[in-house]
Amino acid sequence: MAIAAEKKRNFVLIGHNGSGKSLLVSSILRTVGLSDRVSNKLVDTDPLEEAKGSSINSHVFTFTWKDHLLTAIDTPGFGDFIAEVINAIFVSENVVSVINAVSGVEIQTERTWRLAQEMSKPIMVFVNQMDKERANFESVLESVKSAFECKVVPLVLPIGSETNFKGVVDLVGTKAYVYEDGKSKVVDVPADMAKKVEEARLKLLEDIVESDDALMEKYLEGGQISEEELKRALVKAYKSGAIVPALCGSAEKGIGVDLFLDTIVDLGANPLEAKPLRAILESGEETLVSASETEPFCAYIFKNVVDPFVGRVSYIKIISGNARPGDNFVNANRGTSDRISKLYWARGKEQVEIEAASCGEIVVLPKLKEGSVGETLTHKDRKMKIVPPQFPEPMFSRSVNPKSKTDIDKISNGLSRLAESDPTFKWEYDPETGETVVSGLGTIHLDVMIEKLKSIFGVEVDVGKPKIAYRETITKKAIAEYKHKKQTGGHGQYGHVKIEMEPLPRGAGFEFVDKIFGGAIPKNFIPSVEKGIIEAMKRGSLAGYPVVDVRVTLFDGSYHEVDSSDIAFQIAAIQAFRKGMEDARPVILEPIMEVEIFCPDEVAGDVMGEVTSRRGRPQGMEPAGRGMSKIKAEVPLAEMLDFSGRLSGITSGRGYFTMKFLKYQEVPPNIQEKIIQERKQEQQNA
Repeated sequence: MAIAAEKKRNFVLIGHNGSGKSLLVSSILRTVGLSDRVSNKLVDTDPLEEAKGSSINSHVFTFTWKDHLLTAIDTPGFGDFIAEVINAIFVSENVVSVINAVSGVEIQTERTWRLAQEMSKPIMVFVNQMDKERANFESVLESVKSAFECKVVPLVLPIGSETNFKGVVDLVGTKAYVYEDGKSKVVDVPADMAKKVEEARLKLLEDIVESDDALMEKYLEGGQISEEELKRALVKAYKSGAIVPALCGSAEKGIGVDLFLDTIVDLGANPLEAKPLRAILESGEETLVSASETEPFCAYIFKNVVDPFVGRVSYIKIISGNARPGDNFVNANRGTSDRISKLYWARGKEQVEIEAASCGEIVVLPKLKEGSVGETLTHKDRKMKIVPPQFPEPMFSRSVNPKSKTDIDKISNGLSRLAESDPTFKWEYDPETGETVVSGLGTIHLDVMIEKLKSIFGVEVDVGKPKIAYRETITKKAIAEYKHKKQTGGHGQYGHVKIEMEPLPRGAGFEFVDKIFGGAIPKNFIPSVEKGIIEAMKRGSLAGYPVVDVRVTLFDGSYHEVDSSDIAFQIAAIQAFRKGMEDARPVILEPIMEVEIFCPDEVAGDVMGEVTSRRGRPQGMEPAGRGMSKIKAEVPLAEMLDFSGRLSGITSGRGYFTMKFLKYQEVPPNIQEKIIQERKQEQQNA
């Protein structure tokens, strides 16, 4: 039976590694009757996850609770797999930040929270592991308030603490629940908590009415606020982002999980309440797409799984319309047609076949002909591309080469399929060096992708050392000319170009200017010249890195009525560019990262010294709360490859950092010479 969009709730669990997100999903499955035990292994089903003991993929689970259809998305807590988190937040109407009751706010708590804020999603908090030693609900809420400057409103209070934690008091309904073997029963509020509960409920009431003018007026005039009025105002305040509701519990013991699900149902935004998404029409115009049960089919691919037996398995969020097996659709990004063979609800490794799905649902489509994460599937009469969220650029690279030459096709196929499933993973083959280079967000990310290549596609590879995405550019103007003339009997080849090269500001990219007058080169060969220049820019003259930030002006040349051709002008342009590059004082550019380092106050000076020794430029230091300092710095990526281990040593494992690409900058001459020599050595060994 079709489920109305108002009765659907999609929520994503975000947070730091070790906060217990996967265990919470497992506990949810037991609470709703889909499992008889609580274990990470029910959620983290990938063999690599079992080996590492933590999530490296997002996992989707759809189930029913209190006549509502709920979909939970568990996400990895490692920064290297942030693409999984970004897309999961993008397709969810509700965000749940799971926080370790002992550790409080950690680096991935902050990073993922900011992502949710950027996408204007309402956030609630679930403080997990309340049964652990040194767990402290109030202290965690304080750390949330100071980290995000938000109004955190606890909806519950814990009954007991640490190993004696046994239940929660619901402050809205003023009921106490104690748990045994994951099952709750209503009891009287413990006498020793009565005063604390009364104070907390009064504070809750004040925080909620502050967000509603009419209710505020009634409250100030001494009127009674009913539980129903309070709930309505709470829902409104949560959805608008005015407050962050907070719950607590223990996923391992099943404490507070049923109350958490009730809160998702009672407070949670449904798909029709989601912010409209940006989309590009066939005409190139931008539009906004709102969730709709009546508009034609439109869906977004947010996750692809590469299955060695089934092939491509795509997870889609239906933005509008309906889907049934047998329906045809168009991949708007590729212009290709496809058909729905079967539809499933996801339950981790298990899948539940369904006859139809509609607006707001997250479903699984097996065996799509093609389709990458971030692409849009639509009805043939409604072709438009949903604008995906922004993903960080991959900056870490390694070479991977098959141990057997017979595996060359296998490796290309495998890497293409992996890239379709992860927008932060890229690969390219360099025919000149015969090298395949993969790029990702960090060493853990690349290790995992290479492991997937081996295990899923059965390719054994040799892995090279990490590579940096260097670039080359020029620093002065140069004029170059090249005449490509070849006579081999019959038609020959003739192309003659004169170009001027000049540097552009950093980050400007490439500009081609056509200043041909009087038909010195026919118009139909001008694109061939530009094509040749672009080809030549793939390999600079110093160390063979791509060339950026250059303007090339074609100002003269000549042609032959019979022998001139597209390829002849391409070759002439390539050679002219190479000659000009040598005269234009080329330099190597390196990626500079914006780094934020969190460390204990007492070792901040040592960490600052370490940053400076790595050619870093400190940009300032500020308190990060809880005896921690935050150091901001600009550091070359080449100097950050082994920073993690060094930081761990200085801070006794308490330090952590985030970094993102900032800009490209000229490499100092002594280091440039070293890079050139290393590159030459690499190419000789290739």
